[in-house]
Amino acid sequence: MMDRTDRHFRCLIRLLSRHTLLYSEMVSAAAVLHGDHHRLLAFSPRERPLVLQLGGDQPRQLARAARIAADLGYDEVNLNVGCPSPRVQRGNFGACLMREPQLVADCVAEMRAAAALPVTVKHRIGVDEQRHYDDLARFVELVAPSGCDAFIVHARIALLAGLSPKENRTVPPLRHGEVQRLKREHPLLTIEINGGITTLDEVAQQLDAGLDGVMVGRAALERPFVFGAADQRFFGDRRRPVSRGEMIEQLVAYARDQRASGASRHELVRCALALVAGRPGARAWRRALTSAAAAGREPDVLLASAAAQLPREVLDERAEAGCGLSSDRDSQ
Repeated sequence: MMDRTDRHFRCLIRLLSRHTLLYSEMVSAAAVLHGDHHRLLAFSPRERPLVLQLGGDQPRQLARAARIAADLGYDEVNLNVGCPSPRVQRGNFGACLMREPQLVADCVAEMRAAAALPVTVKHRIGVDEQRHYDDLARFVELVAPSGCDAFIVHARIALLAGLSPKENRTVPPLRHGEVQRLKREHPLLTIEINGGITTLDEVAQQLDAGLDGVMVGRAALERPFVFGAADQRFFGDRRRPVSRGEMIEQLVAYARDQRASGASRHELVRCALALVAGRPGARAWRRALTSAAAAGREPDVLLASAAAQLPREVLDERAEAGCGLSSDRDSQ
């Protein structure tokens, strides 16, 4: 999700859903402390509720970063113990930290003490040789007493030595049942699930199985429009889901305002590329936004002109509760 769930993508999702909890890209605690954190962590109040996802293995560094997050107005901080990338491993954080549950517990305890925010941990069901349910349960049982507010469990192991980050998202088999078992055996802990969940119907199935929440990650990049039905399905919102045409109108206004403030043209266009995924006109939409002819044109103008080429039935569509997130072949 690095370089993808930026503030513009989060604002796009927030135009569709007022209630879902949004996450930042993972940011290292060292970058927060030694870089320009005002630029690095900037967000719009319209994005809230919003979680800052941190990476790191130094409890005091993470505590200071959590305090900064609280001062900036984030609603929660999350420690990433699931990322399998080699760069993250070299920093001794991400999924390799699952081998050091006591260190993770120390990090969570320091973050809790430093900031009056919920602190959560996102992790895998296992890593390398620690791939059995007992390893998962031991990790959670050692970290929980530190005050972790929730465990968000990606239901795949991470194979750090044998697979690329991309392969780690797809090759290890999903084991949703182990996350459900973890919740059954630890009913007082908040346990949420992540991994391979591609429709709102599948979200409902996981909640019906007793889990406390569901994180949808990469699939949301592929089909963001599904979030238009999340508020009605899970949060009791009686307002009618936004249509795709209404959504694009709001995005045009957003892009115009952001460009006036100096936002990147590329990032503003990129966040909207999948808005028509799987529907008639999807390829033409992407082409209109990314072709050589589009170079140099302002994002708001591009979005408006691309929308004018879409079929009326696509513009008038509203998300439905069972709408799919997973990719299939785009329509012409």
